[in-house]
Amino acid sequence: MFGIGMPELIVIFVIALIFIGPKKLPDLARALGRGMAEFRKATSDIKANLNIDDDLKGMEQDIADSVSGMVEDASEQSNETGAEAENVPDDQEKDELNSISEKKDTDG
Repeated sequence: MFGIGMPELIVIFVIALIFIGPKKLPDLARALGRGMAEFRKATSDIKANLNIDDDLKGMEQDIADSVSGMVEDASEQSNETGAEAENVPDDQEKDELNSISEKKDTDG
């Protein structure tokens, strides 16, 4: 514990007993214990928040990857649909030419 051994603790206790007095020493020790407990609780809360932040960053990255994958899939599908749409007028033009040539054959 911070490099303090038993002899040092006894010296500190004796000095505290002399300056504070035997009546107030238990109250001081109790207050010191409560302060240490609050410090530990605050430290653990901070550590928990840091862990949550790391988890949130990981989730944010996962969501970004998923969204970018969906965008790529959508752009590929739109490119395929665009290619199919470009082929449709050619087919329609061929049908129109065939129907015109059929009309010419029947007329003439």
